[in-house]
Amino acid sequence: MSSRPVRIALLGAECTGKSDLAAALAQYWQRHGQVAHVVAEVLRQWCEREGRTPRADEQLAIAQAQAQGVDGIRTGHWVVADTTPLMTAVYSDYVFADRSL
Repeated sequence: MSSRPVRIALLGAECTGKSDLAAALAQYWQRHGQVAHVVAEVLRQWCEREGRTPRADEQLAIAQAQAQGVDGIRTGHWVVADTTPLMTAVYSDYVFADRSL
């Protein structure tokens, strides 16, 4: 395997089991002696911390933080991302009619 981890992105609507699947995949690989990391969904953490959904002007920072979470992992065999900046862009387009992302 290459020196950079394999990246897997889970896409889907909220409450469809992405977080559970990410954890299960990481646990499977860890049981088999491989290093696996899960990158949590930044949007969920943001909403829990702020107690609200983000405004249009806050979408870019959320997408960037999601990407940085994945890009920041340089070790191990696997990185499982519980969503991607693409989903933030889709949300931004759908909710705010903002296609800038």
